[in-house]
Amino acid sequence: MKRLLLVEPVVALYSLANLAVSVLIQQYIYRRIWERETNSSYIDNENSSHCYQNHSDPVYMKQQVVQGLSSHFFMYINLAQFVPGLIVTFILGAYSDRYGRRLTLLLPSIGSLFASLAFLAVAYFSWSIYVIFIPVTLNACFGSFTTLFGGAFAYIADISSSKQKNMRMALLDMIVGVMGGIGVLSSGYFLRAEGFNWPFLTVSLINFANIVYIIFFLEESVQVSRNEQDQISGYGNIREILSGILIIYTSSDFRKRVQIGMLLLAFSTFALAEFGGSGLFILYELNTPLCWNEILIGYGSAAGLVTFLTSFLGVTMFSHYLRDIFIVLIGMLSFVGGMVMAIFATTTLLMFLVRLVSLLATMPFPVLRSMMSKSVLPKDQGALFACVACLENLSGTFSSIIFNSIYAATVEQFTGFSFLLAACLCLIPVCILCFLLWWKPQGEDCARLVTNEDCS
Repeated sequence: MKRLLLVEPVVALYSLANLAVSVLIQQYIYRRIWERETNSSYIDNENSSHCYQNHSDPVYMKQQVVQGLSSHFFMYINLAQFVPGLIVTFILGAYSDRYGRRLTLLLPSIGSLFASLAFLAVAYFSWSIYVIFIPVTLNACFGSFTTLFGGAFAYIADISSSKQKNMRMALLDMIVGVMGGIGVLSSGYFLRAEGFNWPFLTVSLINFANIVYIIFFLEESVQVSRNEQDQISGYGNIREILSGILIIYTSSDFRKRVQIGMLLLAFSTFALAEFGGSGLFILYELNTPLCWNEILIGYGSAAGLVTFLTSFLGVTMFSHYLRDIFIVLIGMLSFVGGMVMAIFATTTLLMFLVRLVSLLATMPFPVLRSMMSKSVLPKDQGALFACVACLENLSGTFSSIIFNSIYAATVEQFTGFSFLLAACLCLIPVCILCFLLWWKPQGEDCARLVTNEDCS
């Protein structure tokens, strides 16, 4: 049977399952903490969640305590994933340059299946919410989303020409948004109709289907002979894998190393701001004055993920007229506008308008990946995207620590302070990109990180 050089279905199924389960598990934890702290069951109606707005009501104070405890719990979950996810992503990313990309796609899918089944068991048997740390950590040991997306982007780099990379990588981001939007939108209705058990079971079946596709239908993009695979083993194999990460810098001249390093810094700082600001939306929406229920949260999360589709269209259109750096700057401006509006979003309409202003907010991610991919050799794509994925994981973890802690400390005085911080952090990548725009490479050193047409 002929296999397919199509990694998009893997990303689609993984995004559908895991973005849905991330929204579900946050709401599950919030409800369990609510029940523990208020000694009452979590009740919602068709219009709003179990939300108190009278500041003199004693239950309102408990509601703020639940907000802070939930924020810290989400932070600890991210910390549990950090170290194993970072190590596995580095090793598997560099490993894939020599032995193929399929393992970087298969292992995270297996870990995701185990995690979703464990979440189902916790919900079905009403186990302690602290049991959730076990599947979360196990999932990270299999690589989690950073390894899978890093492998998928390296797979695209393997099979795409230089001119196609912007579009293909933006297409992957669009698939994440569209399929994730379907997942989170349907999760609200599914949760309302069936509770938590059936949604977690459905996610498990989707993860299983993804594993079947990777094993039986996906073609390998890196062809390695059996003799080459047998050349290195044991300690030498590990050393060879890790050396692939360092070769990105050691094989380059000073000017090129500086540009790659600055692009990685711009990517990681923007990811810190984007993950930190956007990651607080669900807690913010559950709190007063919005008081959203699971249906509105599903709509809001889906509207946020539509930005992946609109950002793909934006990259497609702007790539014909603008240089890469200008596309990134437009996307960052869109994100900053959304964060500033979120500070003042006290009604449902304004909260949806936040997503409207942020329609181009994810454009920087695929374009920055493409810019870095064009600067390294094809044999180093896996190592590069391992670095990018690890920085993304690092940024996601630190953003969770920083923004959840700040949100918990400021939820009563200035709820929107975290969004203001996210907007201000974007000044760092903007300054870096403006410097790269001014500091143009010359002659043979020109890998054209800024654009591909200007070298001569």
